[in-house]
Amino acid sequence: MTQDELKTLVGRAALHYVALGEIVGVGTGSTVNKFIEALADIKGQIKGAVSSSTASTERLRALGIPVFDANEVGELAVYIDGADEIDGRGYMIKGGGAALTREKIVAAQSRRFICIADESKKVARLGGFPLPVEVIPMATQRIVRQFQALGGTAKVRLKDGRPLVTDNGQHILDVTGLQIGEPLAFETEVNQWPGVVTVGVFAHQKAAVCLLGTAGGVQTINY
Repeated sequence: MTQDELKTLVGRAALHYVALGEIVGVGTGSTVNKFIEALADIKGQIKGAVSSSTASTERLRALGIPVFDANEVGELAVYIDGADEIDGRGYMIKGGGAALTREKIVAAQSRRFICIADESKKVARLGGFPLPVEVIPMATQRIVRQFQALGGTAKVRLKDGRPLVTDNGQHILDVTGLQIGEPLAFETEVNQWPGVVTVGVFAHQKAAVCLLGTAGGVQTINY
């Protein structure tokens, strides 16, 4: 089974967790795009979605699914999103698609985070995938030095030769060389650094369930 087929499989499996008649939180990325396609099949049975990125919002609206501003609604029953890495405790690294800040906002607004991923994303310890950190540009080099002090190498993410600009108008640092053994403590520390908008460790907003696409089908992991 190809990776694309695994993503389709978990995207459809996530429909089981969508509360009918309510608004669903929707993340960003290639696996989530498969979920959005599946969600279109039941769009008449939900009120709509709160989206974590401009790209997902455009995709949802193109399929006729209403999108609400996060400030227009209260608590969401569920948030469906992917991960770049997920460990055995449901802690994740996210932000490969540069939407980590809005993803964390919608996750915090939701009672349950359902992670959808293929089995390549499951890891014993976070840190193999470059850690995304959204930063205010004027703080970039100081934050680079702070990661150096932790043993990490941080580089500004580029797009077409220039710093990528997020939906929030900020930049992304990608940090390599880290082994994150205590994700909760790490997330708390880095988020306190002046100039950091969001670090891509999702420990305070960890997954409640992971739907993992494997060659043998969808594996459901509860945390």
